[in-house]
Amino acid sequence: MRVNKKGLIAAGAAAVVVTLGLAGCAGGSGAADKTDSAGGTLTVWVDAERVDALQGAADAYTEKTGVKVDLVGKDNADIKDDFIQQVPTGKGPDITMGAHDWLGELSTNGVVAPIELGDSAADYLPVAIDASTYEGTTYMLPYAVENIAVLRNADLVPEAATNFDDMIAKGKAAGLTQPFVVEQGAEGNPYHLYPFQTAFGAPVFGTNDQGYDPTDLQLGSAGGEEFAKWLGSQGKNGTGVFNTDIDGDIAKQAFIDGKAAFWLTGPWNVGAATDAGINVAIDTVPSPTGEAASPFAGVKGFFISSESKNKVAANDFLVNYIGTEDVQLELFKAGNVLPALSAAAETASSDPIIEGFAAVGAEAVPMPAIPAMGSVWQYWGIAEADIINGADPVATWQKLTSDVQAAIK
Repeated sequence: MRVNKKGLIAAGAAAVVVTLGLAGCAGGSGAADKTDSAGGTLTVWVDAERVDALQGAADAYTEKTGVKVDLVGKDNADIKDDFIQQVPTGKGPDITMGAHDWLGELSTNGVVAPIELGDSAADYLPVAIDASTYEGTTYMLPYAVENIAVLRNADLVPEAATNFDDMIAKGKAAGLTQPFVVEQGAEGNPYHLYPFQTAFGAPVFGTNDQGYDPTDLQLGSAGGEEFAKWLGSQGKNGTGVFNTDIDGDIAKQAFIDGKAAFWLTGPWNVGAATDAGINVAIDTVPSPTGEAASPFAGVKGFFISSESKNKVAANDFLVNYIGTEDVQLELFKAGNVLPALSAAAETASSDPIIEGFAAVGAEAVPMPAIPAMGSVWQYWGIAEADIINGADPVATWQKLTSDVQAAIK
């Protein structure tokens, strides 16, 4: 399925762009002190590369409400840990930018407050709202949705593959010995293999009305073992399609050099392919079973500090300013990742590359943010790498399941 583009006009993107003011905001790592002056201050930590994209919204909110919005540019690698450490001291920000898979850790540490989206929740892509919700409560205002898809060299293979076997056949028909590449490496990469696993009906965890259920580990289901057997058949002792010698750089080079027609990767690699002159098309992940091959979705957004003295203003700023089409499109321009707001996603999808990722994203599932997921990552990739390299698929998968169950307990 694709993002609905009904009513989209060519000038739509231009019509909703925010006029930005000068980005003369704080650039340090600390938060500004709260003030008792008229309206007070909202301190917002953001990825340093997205300060400019938010300055227009910050200025508009200040002009409308009298509440100053202090944007603090932060190194993305430091935001989460600094937030967790500073919020309990009262020195942290009112709002921080972050990723949905932080939610388990942020909630466990008690550093985030719920967000009240009200009726506006229906205005977002469903996967974005699902990812922003933890144990039945929404904690994040989403602004971007990111997932992997298949990049196809449309000059080598003009038509999308109908399934996994058809993808390999089409690549071989184009004269390629390596039709398809996907990043693995010595320790595996289950994130990139997950779409194939879901096609066998083997999610990591089951779900309930609160979201992912850590007590319902489904790795060891019959579908999981079927996936493991299929993975082994595509590894070293089978077709050789999956290879732990292929890391991210090798996969990229094979596609750029025209040695591979299909590359399973994310939007972060599209630029490298188009810069190399590749005629890139974006396809859904071809299923080995006939069932949908659903990748993980990663959602980015904004959290409110549990210790903020300005929670009402923080919620208002996020829902009514960051949660608008113009601001979400400014964030899109800064990162080229599909907006979480449906209207902004529709506008951004006038770009066929974004439209392609949106179509795949419609079938994506949120990456689990529950703490138990850490126990899965600990063993998952190594087990898949062993299977690719010839280990007994069923026995290896059963050991993976028992190791994860023991770690969770």
